[in-house]
Amino acid sequence: MQREKRWDIMAGGVLGCTLLLITLNTAVTIKPACRIRITEQGLRLIRSEGLRFVAEELENIAIADLSGKEGPFHYSITGVKITDLDLSTASLNFSPEAGLQFEVKNSSIHITFQRNMLYWLIQDVGQINASAHGADIWTVLNLSKSQSGQLKISKLSCTASIARMHAEFTGSFSGFYEVFSSFLTTGLRFLINQQICPALQHSSLVLLNSLLETVPVRTPVDQYVGIDYSLLSDPDVQSDWMDMEFKGMFYPLGNENDTLLNTAIVPLLKGKERMVYFSVSEYFFDSAMYSYYKAGVLKTEIPEKKMSVDLAYLLRTTFFGAIILLTPTSSAKEAPLLLDLEVTSAPRCTIKPSGITVSVSALMNVILLPPNAKPVMLSSIIMESRLNAKVSLKGKKLAIKLDLKRFRMYSSKSTLESLALIPLQTPVKALLQFTVMPIINERTLEGVQIPLPEGIDFINETMKNHMKDTKILEGKGKPEHNEDDPDEWHHDHRWNSTVARLTNSSPSPHSPRTRPPNTTLPAQTLHHTHAPSHRYPHMVRESR
Repeated sequence: MQREKRWDIMAGGVLGCTLLLITLNTAVTIKPACRIRITEQGLRLIRSEGLRFVAEELENIAIADLSGKEGPFHYSITGVKITDLDLSTASLNFSPEAGLQFEVKNSSIHITFQRNMLYWLIQDVGQINASAHGADIWTVLNLSKSQSGQLKISKLSCTASIARMHAEFTGSFSGFYEVFSSFLTTGLRFLINQQICPALQHSSLVLLNSLLETVPVRTPVDQYVGIDYSLLSDPDVQSDWMDMEFKGMFYPLGNENDTLLNTAIVPLLKGKERMVYFSVSEYFFDSAMYSYYKAGVLKTEIPEKKMSVDLAYLLRTTFFGAIILLTPTSSAKEAPLLLDLEVTSAPRCTIKPSGITVSVSALMNVILLPPNAKPVMLSSIIMESRLNAKVSLKGKKLAIKLDLKRFRMYSSKSTLESLALIPLQTPVKALLQFTVMPIINERTLEGVQIPLPEGIDFINETMKNHMKDTKILEGKGKPEHNEDDPDEWHHDHRWNSTVARLTNSSPSPHSPRTRPPNTTLPAQTLHHTHAPSHRYPHMVRESR
């Protein structure tokens, strides 16, 4: 009995450990749906803006007053200000496994200060111009993921030194001051050395982090859905680029836990010639359409007054028998028609080298609305459509324009009824093109914000669709990439002087502005879920 009990305890322990490992593995292996790569060329654009920011910070540092005496000579230095900072030798590079490295070599700093000199009974006051040469600054910014999933500067390593300093004295006592200039410049050089790194540390850990906080993480897109741009891990920093992986998942605001499982392949990042690479997988689009579907907004109604005369005539001709049978006391002219459209499942996105397509399955209920009577269901028609999607990226918004390319409709009841619907194919497709698609594109073209800080905008892009097939290699467990198979949309951006810009309206980190209102992504078709009995509880159905 004791042995059996011991085995039960061991089995329970093994099972518990197994479940714990499965839970941990599930939590760790969250796939990214969005990836961004910044290359060395991208840093060149950031460098010019960063140098302006560093110069502004150093010129505003507060340097303490300096006073002392040497025998009968008393001196006091006040109002020390940096008037010019030479950063022409500055460089900004990637620091592998850390973040960014900012370095300035053999720079010069020009300062001014007020003097108050007393030698025995002789006092002299005035301004002195000084210059520091051989200034070296070395700084490493460690980038990491914050607890909220944002990119942040977690640590700053800094060393600064000034090799020599020279003060220019003017006036009748200039020759006399040169004797004591070493006391002044040595103390002043020490004070400036002590202030450079604290100033850069404050600007990085406080001001730059406040700018990074403008990047959206988990934020509403509109009144129906939100998007999660949480950073999944610390940035992968190499010598030539820095890669960041984001969740890139949409969710319905009504039930934020009702999300689509990401089974797509991780987005592909290739190359380092461009300034920025932005890549998303099919899951990025699928989760958006799934969220809108779950939010219950993928549906619409088309009254007869919005139909063409030919379509209304064809509908009445096709369902003439049902109209006469179900509404013998109503005049056909007095009973308007209504088309109720709703999606039956979440639309799906497919990415191929030829383009991006969206597959939509919907149900169209043809309803007659007799005056002073209950609505009458004439027929439920299954519709399958294929939409072509054109993706663009301008500013900070990823927008989509949809175009209805393929469309077919049939009846689930009988082949005979499906044959009777053939004349309706073309006019119904035209109706959708002119009434429904403009409404959809009005929302999709508003776009959704991508995870970039304020002040950085894209002005042009080069888009490529890549395909990737995953095959597990025997004994290695690594994916083998097949360029002839689709699974991923790769947005490849040219970000250079003619392609991207740092906007002049970028907020200074000294006074960070709040994030502008979030943009909206879209609903993807006319839709709903099954027969609209819940919307027309007293509807009479046709029975055959």
